[in-house]
Amino acid sequence: MSAQPVTRRTVLKAGATLLLSVLAPHAAHAAQILAVRVWPAEDYTRVTLENDSVLKVTHFIVKDPERMVVDIEGLELNPTLKGLVAKIQSGDPYIQQVRVGQNRPNVVRLVFDLKEEVKPQVFTLAPVGAYQHRLIFDLYPVRQPDLIAAMIEKREWSSDAKPPLTTAAPEQPAPPAPVAVAPQPLPELAKPDVAEAAPPKPEHKPERRPDGKPAAPQKVLRMITIALDPGHGGEDPGASGRGGSREKDVVLAIAKRLKAKLEEQPNIRVMMTRDADFFVPLGMRVEKARKVQADLFVSIHADAFVEPSARGSSVFVLSEKGASSTAARWLANKENLADSIGGVNINKSQDKQLASVLFDLSTTAQINDSLKLGKAVLNEIGGINRLHKGSVEQAGFAVLKAPDIPSILIETAFISNPEEEAKLTDNAYQDKLAEAIVTGIRRYFAKNPPLAKSRQT
Repeated sequence: MSAQPVTRRTVLKAGATLLLSVLAPHAAHAAQILAVRVWPAEDYTRVTLENDSVLKVTHFIVKDPERMVVDIEGLELNPTLKGLVAKIQSGDPYIQQVRVGQNRPNVVRLVFDLKEEVKPQVFTLAPVGAYQHRLIFDLYPVRQPDLIAAMIEKREWSSDAKPPLTTAAPEQPAPPAPVAVAPQPLPELAKPDVAEAAPPKPEHKPERRPDGKPAAPQKVLRMITIALDPGHGGEDPGASGRGGSREKDVVLAIAKRLKAKLEEQPNIRVMMTRDADFFVPLGMRVEKARKVQADLFVSIHADAFVEPSARGSSVFVLSEKGASSTAARWLANKENLADSIGGVNINKSQDKQLASVLFDLSTTAQINDSLKLGKAVLNEIGGINRLHKGSVEQAGFAVLKAPDIPSILIETAFISNPEEEAKLTDNAYQDKLAEAIVTGIRRYFAKNPPLAKSRQT
């Protein structure tokens, strides 16, 4: 049999066949789900699918009963994705269960059976830090909770023990005879501002004393609201120590101790921006504090540096004119990356506009009050731990940009320092640290009593 002649057409056909044989496996390669994570919380539930490429996704809501259906293209069902079913907890506020299946070739369908009506946000995130591509489902409740009502429901505040930070001025007794008194470590608290009760409306008769004369308006006790902000959380672990501790866990534990100690003080209530392991965007932390008309905002973090020898506690406030040091600027830039790591579905231009407005509204008075609060807290922390710097520093921290709330950010210690990491994970030390912060806050209010607000809550 004679050999066929080699022609140009034959060569091109053979080359095309070879090229297709090389590319075909890659073209047929489906995206791989690398990890699935679920972060249930009262604020919202987040479901994260981490994968090795960008996924195309569509979703829709089905009523009676409430369900969210998600179709993901370019995906084949694998054991990791099937594992999502077991990750839904019975106590999840919004997800009853999830069903996972291969809906059609190259398309996986997720069906979330919901406990109530939700407003979903579905978005993708590009690789950042230790994460590859992420597909995010944030399920927010349609009926947003009342933050003040939630605080009242969760806690009954003490009315005895220590002197209140703010109360009605007592009647002045006759001066006592002079006696020798040992000096007290904490100064007497200044008399607070109190708001007079609003005059009765015309249709209501004013209360009268037994002698028939109108009763004097009652004094209204001024409840102080403090917003505690444990940094990071959920998808954003923050810094890590060599012993395996994570910043998000350490600062949450400290914040819970601090909350308990603050609420032992009469007339104080505390709102935490997060009380569990979930992520809260920086802007939402500020918004939460403003919704409850917070008198103070205290953000709690644990520092880290490339050199394990770095150590010491620090307190920071906002700056209008740039950072007070290169280190402060570096730290602010690092903390401001939280939204990129934690993952936020935002319109970039709107976010920049909002940040600009908030920054413009940050008045000199707010920063001055923040400096006073920061100094009082820093002095107390210096009694239990070495200070990284002996003065309050300033930088453009996004989380401190509440225009009408004195705000500080506490770097409790360097979690990257083995000795300080051991302290931060020690119950006794956490307790001392919380006590020091409370004392600093009390000293601040002793010299700067809170002003009466237009709306008493």
